[in-house]
Amino acid sequence: MPVRGSTFSGKFSRSALPRTCHRMSRSGKKAHVSELEFIYVGDPMCSWCWGFAPVLDELQRTFAIPIRLIAGGLRPGDAAQALDGRMRSYLAHHWEQVEARTAQQFDRTVLEREGWVYDTETADTAVVTMRELNPKETLRFFVAVQHALYVDGVDVTDPDAYLDLLGGFDVDPDRFMAALTSSEMRERTWTDFEEAYQLGVSGFPTLLLDEGD
Repeated sequence: MPVRGSTFSGKFSRSALPRTCHRMSRSGKKAHVSELEFIYVGDPMCSWCWGFAPVLDELQRTFAIPIRLIAGGLRPGDAAQALDGRMRSYLAHHWEQVEARTAQQFDRTVLEREGWVYDTETADTAVVTMRELNPKETLRFFVAVQHALYVDGVDVTDPDAYLDLLGGFDVDPDRFMAALTSSEMRERTWTDFEEAYQLGVSGFPTLLLDEGD
């Protein structure tokens, strides 16, 4: 599986993507567009992934190439961090940077929560749950979770918050909520984290192009 990719630096050149799509496969033959697949590795609680959201939207509108999302796992489980003064300043600084470079909106409500823990596992699992139940809604739901956190100030680390996010999505709410908190879906989510690691992804967002065999 010849795969090439890059991480997002805050700037996007639309003209660069067509050149990427014409990379050669290992066989030495030009990959047909039907063989191509974008692999987007990101985390809904990653601020730069929120900054990348308009690019992701343009990517979908510009190219007839499917996009497969892998939940990267920014700070899940034991990697989670309590929102102490240092962590609050760290996040605020990064959010200001992303906001300045991308013009994406950031609400600071969650940074004011006492005792809040920056744990991305639930948000990642929610995205994987949507992908498993209705793959066509995956990317739209990914952005909806981002919007809930960064624009509406919703605590997306709380599983109960997702019931209100499901309106307008073609998925059964009861089935979604049951799957979200299941051990099977947690295991599937951690499989995503491992896949991202095996792909050599070290930063989010990362966009890869799978050129087929």
